[in-house]
Amino acid sequence: MTTDAFLTQAVVYLGAAVVAVPVAKRFGLGSVLGYLAAGMIIGPFGLGLVGAEGEDVMHFAEFGVVMMLFVIGLELQPSVLWRLRGPILGLGGLQVAATTALFTGASLLFGLPWQAALAIGMTLALSSTAMVLQSLQEKGLVKTTAGQSAFSVLLFQDIAVIPMLALMPLLAVVDSHGAAAGDHGAEGTTWLVGLPPWLQAVAVLGAVVAVVIAGRVLVRPAFRILGRTGLREIFTAAALLLVIGIALLMTQVGLSPALGTFLAGVVLADSEYRHELESDIEPFKGLLLGVFFIAVGASLDFGLVARDPGMIVGLTLALVAAKFVVLAALARAFRMSLDQGLLFAFSLAQVGEFGFVLFSYASQEGVLEESVTAPLVAAVALSMALTPLLLLLNERVLRPRFGTPETDDGREPDTVEEHAPVLIAGFGGFGSTVGRLLKANGVDTTVLDVDSDRVELLRQLGLKVYYGDATRHDLLHSAGAEHARLVVLALDTPEKTLAMVHTIRKHFPHLTIMARAFDWPDAHDLVEAGVDHVYRGPLDTSARMGRDVLRLLGFRAYQAQRAAGILIRHDEAAVRELASERGDDGDYLGAARTRIEAVERILLAEVEDQGVTRDLGWDSDTLRQEFGGAARG
Repeated sequence: MTTDAFLTQAVVYLGAAVVAVPVAKRFGLGSVLGYLAAGMIIGPFGLGLVGAEGEDVMHFAEFGVVMMLFVIGLELQPSVLWRLRGPILGLGGLQVAATTALFTGASLLFGLPWQAALAIGMTLALSSTAMVLQSLQEKGLVKTTAGQSAFSVLLFQDIAVIPMLALMPLLAVVDSHGAAAGDHGAEGTTWLVGLPPWLQAVAVLGAVVAVVIAGRVLVRPAFRILGRTGLREIFTAAALLLVIGIALLMTQVGLSPALGTFLAGVVLADSEYRHELESDIEPFKGLLLGVFFIAVGASLDFGLVARDPGMIVGLTLALVAAKFVVLAALARAFRMSLDQGLLFAFSLAQVGEFGFVLFSYASQEGVLEESVTAPLVAAVALSMALTPLLLLLNERVLRPRFGTPETDDGREPDTVEEHAPVLIAGFGGFGSTVGRLLKANGVDTTVLDVDSDRVELLRQLGLKVYYGDATRHDLLHSAGAEHARLVVLALDTPEKTLAMVHTIRKHFPHLTIMARAFDWPDAHDLVEAGVDHVYRGPLDTSARMGRDVLRLLGFRAYQAQRAAGILIRHDEAAVRELASERGDDGDYLGAARTRIEAVERILLAEVEDQGVTRDLGWDSDTLRQEFGGAARG
């Protein structure tokens, strides 16, 4: 490819991403679907801005998957990975085995040889690591039971690709020239070609051990030296060198580069440079993944679909439905709740990017004919394109109607032994502060928290906390919600908070709701849902810091306190006032600007009015008037 052609393709891919993704996000469709749509538009069957070179781009962009696995590894300490060994081997192994058996049997029913049937079954058992993890991360679902289970299955699948690739040449039939069709396969592509099998196994194991030892012994001191230079670009270059070097090593010994970089990330998860490495790799990872999804969209062969749409669409839906059934059965067998089981099954129901690789390799080795692989490759691409839509279907239609909130580790909720006037849902840093203040003033509370480890720790500290998901109306009922006066919502995510608000408004409308909000949009959502009192977490802390800044600059203590109180009262009023303007960006920004200017004028007038006698000292009546009312409001 010439320089001009390369620059032209770069402009096309990046321009498509910049236009399509914000539009998709604006309509709540997610970035992955935006990238896929961009690829379809610029592809050979859309505007035709990209053509045959799309396959080369996809091979390049697949490196984004490698970087993604490295970043995920950085977030998983070895102890956490060890804890996931059961789901990885059990759930992942069963998924691959059951799905392979299902599709192999179906292929045999269509009259294919057992070699071709097995190749198809193994390939269709795989799911898309890039598609699934990116979608779950975007929705904040990676840490859920379904997210962790999906990650375990994907990790096992990445490992299973290695023996699948090794098995393909053994399934090859004899071609018309009388030689095994796989004789021309991977010759010269790795360092292990020509070595005895036992020596190949030793070399592979040695490569893995080398990555672990290098991560422990060499990489940390090297990054420490580079860190002393103070040059950010050198550190970034070193991070890229680490990922690319490990990927190259794994490729040369016949292992998955994504698996190798994931292992390196796990080794470095305890490193003091973990966050620095993650921040340096993240932009490259995101951009390459975006290009990969665009390439997938561009690779959709709409010509083949147009020639026989019934067969291709039917094949795609059959593949997705069959995988969904297997995954749903496994979710039930592993005791996932209904909503987590649905999320798990929908997220993994597609065929993954390794399907392109394995079908191409199987065709090259003579295991499958082109007439068989062509419709299968089209179905693989369509199944990947369906994934964001399936997740939207689950999120907006199925989960609200049929979902039941998950419980941690399958543990049953505690039996609540008492009823109190105040319920507190969530007892992290925010909720525990409220609870301690109430307890210190003789107010009884019933505390519910879904984090079993946190519950046990708080009990050891002498606090009465019950395990259970407070978003369940039956648990709220047993906790005495019918007799309580107030409920304090201090949950970990805005989605859970809003879901609990709807539950309370439906089943316990008499309760006064006091909810923590994370930001302005979240606060507006809560106001519109009918929450009585909304508290933005950062507001009081930031106002307190601003007050202390004023005092350190020489302002009188009461004047600084008064200014912070005025700011808090006006900010709380603005939350409700601006919630009604959210539909129109122009009106919203205008109202917000007016609010900001009004508060600034009030505070400036306070500073300029030096003759106000109440600012000469602390006046209890004025303090009660100024801040007692704010506390009640």
